[in-house]
Amino acid sequence: MVGYDPGAQGATLSPKEAAIAGSAAGMVTRALISPFDVLKIRFQLQIEHVSSKRSEGKYWGLFQAVRCIYVEEGVPAFWKGHIPAQLLSIGFGAVQFASFHFLTELVHTSTQYDSQTAGVHFVCGGLAACSATVACQPLDTLRTRFAAQGEPKVYRNLRHGISTMYSSEGVLTFYRGLSPTLMAVFPYAGLQFFFYNVFKNLLAPPPKTGNAGGNLKSLVCGSGAGIISKTITYPFDLFKKRLQVGGFETARVHFGQVRSYSGLGDCMLRIAKEEGVPGFFKGLSPSLVKAALSTGFTFFWYEFFLNAMCNLKETQTIKDLTKDL
Repeated sequence: MVGYDPGAQGATLSPKEAAIAGSAAGMVTRALISPFDVLKIRFQLQIEHVSSKRSEGKYWGLFQAVRCIYVEEGVPAFWKGHIPAQLLSIGFGAVQFASFHFLTELVHTSTQYDSQTAGVHFVCGGLAACSATVACQPLDTLRTRFAAQGEPKVYRNLRHGISTMYSSEGVLTFYRGLSPTLMAVFPYAGLQFFFYNVFKNLLAPPPKTGNAGGNLKSLVCGSGAGIISKTITYPFDLFKKRLQVGGFETARVHFGQVRSYSGLGDCMLRIAKEEGVPGFFKGLSPSLVKAALSTGFTFFWYEFFLNAMCNLKETQTIKDLTKDL
């Protein structure tokens, strides 16, 4: 039920309702996967090699990083930046799924293509994510900076963070890392919707069984789609994170070496020179765990809330018809 489906039975839903379901799915998912996001960002921003040798860097393994953050900063550290991250998830989910629904409906009404094919979902999913990225990039930058800072904190709260960044770095600082984000988000989101469509069709139940196991299927298909798409596009996510903390070096001294990059090209070349090819995949392990959970839960909750709204509309329609009779 992801995207416009002209063959769907029951009440038809609008982009507005897709936006509501998308924002609700983003909110619930963000609360569940926030610790993995913090871990991923910490690894991505570490200049030193991620190694089992203690002298190589502050973090060198997933469980070691969890223990280190817990001991030094406490449990709340795993939800650092949660408020801007939550706003990001709600806004991104709303814009992405509303745009996706609108675009797939446009494909159906304006072309001869089937709106439910994997190819259409790839293109529409990529374009929808680009729209959501441009709308929500400032929140992503704030989320990254809050998750990246240690103790003592540079930003006391969201309002202080916004005012400090604006006064000291200007409005464009909220769009740091936008270029690699857009370069990565189109194939990443496109592949998510593509593989979700493929997996859902592969696991489609026989006609006699109806929609048995539909919610679990959404979770499994979404998790698989998230792992594949994240692995393919991961380096661009790392470039984005490195660029987003530009001008924020003082908060990173506690974690080890810091770097300033003049742009995307400089960031790519210096990482390749100083950290080698493995440097492009720092934080991949927690990122894949997060991608599996995040994408799986996003599609799971999106379809859950969409089905709930569809059932409510059908119930209301039956009540209205009963009254007329």
